[in-house]
Amino acid sequence: MMTRLEPGQLWVMRIRAAILGCVLIVPAIVGGFFIQSEFGWPAWLPPLVGAVLLVWPVLIAPGRRFAAWGYEEDADALLIAHGVWTEVRTVVPFKRVQHIDVAQGPIERGFGVAQLVLHTAGTAHSLVVLPGLARDAAEAMRDRIRSHIRQEPE
Repeated sequence: MMTRLEPGQLWVMRIRAAILGCVLIVPAIVGGFFIQSEFGWPAWLPPLVGAVLLVWPVLIAPGRRFAAWGYEEDADALLIAHGVWTEVRTVVPFKRVQHIDVAQGPIERGFGVAQLVLHTAGTAHSLVVLPGLARDAAEAMRDRIRSHIRQEPE
């Protein structure tokens, strides 16, 4: 059974979407004010349109993306599944892992989640990221995978 991400990851996704949305929507609102003066539209119309356009990417889409994420750890591999429109299932055999990082940005730190970053042998798709783990769970998983790598014969 797939393990779901920590609930704090949903807020991380929403905040990142809000930041990106604000960066993209502010120029549209400013442009809307110039256009509304030309056409005699009410001054509240551009901000309202901007707010409506932010509803999907900030409130709805992150919930769907969050629900699509999951992972399963077995004795010799990590299965990661994600994707709303296209479901992606990535299997990372532990014997292919070269090194592992636990990363945590400022937003993630605020919600107590971290990313497990697996660097694998090969060139295409050699970086696999599992976001939304509790920091201690990410470190414990890193240590389990690391101990498995050390047991592999050379």
